[in-house]
Amino acid sequence: MDRVPVVLLIAFLLAVSGCKPDTGGKHLFILSGQSNMVGLDHQAFFNPRVEQAFGRDKVIVVKDAKGGQPIRRWFKDWESPLTDTAAVRGDLYDSLMHKVYAQIKDQKIRTVTFVWMQGERDARLGLGAVYEASLLGLYDQLSKDLNRTDVHFVIGRLSDFDLPNEKYPHWTMVREAQVRVGEARPGFAWVNTDDLNDGLNEKGTPIKNDLHMSGAGYEELGKRFAERAIQLIRQQE
Repeated sequence: MDRVPVVLLIAFLLAVSGCKPDTGGKHLFILSGQSNMVGLDHQAFFNPRVEQAFGRDKVIVVKDAKGGQPIRRWFKDWESPLTDTAAVRGDLYDSLMHKVYAQIKDQKIRTVTFVWMQGERDARLGLGAVYEASLLGLYDQLSKDLNRTDVHFVIGRLSDFDLPNEKYPHWTMVREAQVRVGEARPGFAWVNTDDLNDGLNEKGTPIKNDLHMSGAGYEELGKRFAERAIQLIRQQE
């Protein structure tokens, strides 16, 4: 009997074992948003989980977030008739990407996952009508700048802080937009945060349906973000 070529034997063994060959490169995770992303200690609650899944030397995590900011500070083509057309656009995105480019220089990137936790400010300003288009526009902007068509997108949906829309008139509108985007395309997902804003905040003060997460809530948020990101990557590969 002729000897089986080595390459075919390896492929057969991988198929039987359910494994896939490592194509090399690193998994890039880009975290951004406003105050609830600021409050997330990614080094404690996010990084260890993705490092465990893929290997510490196979993961790059970049986070850049700023509290109290609307999505137009990230999305450069943002438009709304309700706000001054001279409003600043895209400056926080530029800050984020400056960090990203520095971290990926001379690196082979295998996958990219964009993790987003924002929307409170737009809900407060009554800008929910353009939020869905802005969120999709931001994703497309990032994909174009990274020259990729396979960026994963994980969105943290606004919590149950103001479901009656009493303080933030477009709270539920933004929540619903985030869900639609999170379900719009393959490789997109959203995570629930309704149960993460009760208990004790990081100062030890009791909170209930707060604008921000509890101490334990931030830990769980990091876990949920990581789990969804890992799931999307494994579905792709």
